[in-house]
Order: sequence, then C-alpha cells, then structure tokens
Amino acid sequence: MTPATLLAALALTAAATGAAIAQGRDQVQIAGSSTVLPYATIVAEAFGENFDFPTPVVQSGGSSAGLKLFCEGLGEHTVDIANASRPIRPAEIAACAANGVTDIIEVRFGYDGIVLASLTDGPDFTAFQPADWYRALAETVPVDGRLVPNPNARWSQVDPGLPDVPITAFIPGTKHGTREVFEEKLILQGCRDSGALADMLAAGMDEDAAESACMAIRKDGRAVDIDGDYTETLARIQSNPEGIGVFGLSFFENNADKLKVATIGGVEPTARSVAEGAYPVSRPLFFYVKKAHVGAIPGLREYTEFFLSDQVAGPGGPLARYGLVPDPELAATRRAVQDEKTM
Repeated sequence: MTPATLLAALALTAAATGAAIAQGRDQVQIAGSSTVLPYATIVAEAFGENFDFPTPVVQSGGSSAGLKLFCEGLGEHTVDIANASRPIRPAEIAACAANGVTDIIEVRFGYDGIVLASLTDGPDFTAFQPADWYRALAETVPVDGRLVPNPNARWSQVDPGLPDVPITAFIPGTKHGTREVFEEKLILQGCRDSGALADMLAAGMDEDAAESACMAIRKDGRAVDIDGDYTETLARIQSNPEGIGVFGLSFFENNADKLKVATIGGVEPTARSVAEGAYPVSRPLFFYVKKAHVGAIPGLREYTEFFLSDQVAGPGGPLARYGLVPDPELAATRRAVQDEKTM
C-alpha cells in the first residue's frame, strides 16, 4: 500500500468512526474527579438550559476511575471527557493509545486548594505545618537509622501545641486525584521538613525508596480513606467530632457554617493565596477531551468552549462564585481548544 493510499484509508476509517459515534449518541458523557464534579455539573446544567443540545451527563468516581473509562477506547459506549484534579499520567496516556485514543486535548480551567478542616465546635485545629501531618499519618518513621511503626496516637504527641485528641484523619482514597496531591505536597513535604527524609538517605536508602516510605500512609485506623466525595468526608467528621478531614477549598467555602479551616505553614487558604501560589497545597484542575469525538458527538465542542468562556470560568463567573480560582491563562487555553491542539 502506498503512503497516499494508506492516508486515504485512515481518513475513511476516521470518518466512519465519527459517523458511528454521531449516529449512536447525541449526549455528551463525562466522568471523573469528585473535585471537578460540581464545576462540571454547573456548566452542564447551564449548557442544557442555553443551547439546543441535551444536558451532558456528568458522573463522579475519582480522577483515576474517570481516566480509566476515558481510555477504554473510541465510540458511542465510551466517555467523551474525563475530569481530573491532577494531570494525566504517562501510564494512562499509554493505556489510551493502546485502545486507539491517541489524540487527547488537555484543558486546564482553574485551580483549587486542599484544605484541612474540622467541625466549627470541634477541637482547636487551627494551624498545621506539613511535618505535623507526616508525623501523624506516616506508616513508619526513622528512629536510630531504621524505620519503625509510627508510635503517635494523639495529635499532642505530634506537637504539644496541637489538641490532645486521638489522631483520626479522613483523607481522599487512592483513586482520587486529591490523594496524590495530598501525599506529595503535604506528607512528602512534611517528611522533608521534619528531617526524616534526610535521616533515611543517611541510613543508606535510595531516594525513590525513601520518598515512597515517606508517603506510605498508616493502616491502623488513624487515617481513614474516603472513596466517595467530600460530602462523605463531612458526614464522617460529623459522626466523629474529634476528627479532621481533607477537603477542596470550594467545598469548604460552601460549608463554612459547619467547618473551620486550619492554616498550613501559617498561610490561610483563600482564592487569592491559591492564585498567587502562596498556599502550599494547591493544584490545577483539568478535563480531557477525545479529539476524535469532537464534531462527532453533538454539543461536545460547544460544551468545551462554553466551559472556558470568561462568562463561565472567568473571574465573577458561576465557577468562581462556587470557589474556583480562575486560570490566568484561560484565554490561551481557549485558543488551544478552538484549534483542537492535542497533547
């Protein structure tokens, strides 16, 4: 087969795939991050009210779960968009490619912060350092050149200035993108700040093994994985008033009547401190679009462009009012999406 013939065959295959998708479904399908879920839901509902397309279907389940569905392949039975509170991983890109999803449009639409919050009338959790959370939740800690099980059972053992209550932390489960940010920007940073990482390296551990040991979370019930969304975390704290949970900034801001937030490193989590990079535990938010479905699934292109409009994702828009920190480079992202620029 000549190169020209091959290109023609590929073009026909692509056209046939697009036609099959279009004939099979006329509603945008979205899955993924529970952090992105409320933003995507706001946009989907406004889109359905203002455009002549069905309201997109938005499902949660976590960043990893959404990207797994996204990477299952092309066609009417696969999702069009994956929401994520972290960048897509190289292994996920490879899994996508193995199933024919080779052209992916990455859309960064804003920022959010991870906050540590407890009940308004609960213990006096008002200020933390990353090292506090490492000492509280690490599975093992270095003592005299070797790793031993974490002996800390109460927050006052971590730091005498913290409340004298049992350590009970409700943290994102491993399928959530928030978990990765939590481990890297809070637990690993706390391991560094406490000197524990340096102790491990001095004892002869290689850097990768030492960092993995830093981020290994204890499994004795002091740290409780939450696989659902932040409403489940809130419910668990309400059932255990001495507990503390990990939330997205926007969720906290919308539940400030029930929760109080702690500073990290002396910095209060606000839209401004997140946007300026002063708050140490913040992250960008994304969604990923299958280029092959653009133009094939009715409304997919229009939904994506609507999401990125200044009226929706810009300052003063409904997403910012809900708690999103708008991306200063939103206009550049919008141009890249209009040009269907892939990763």
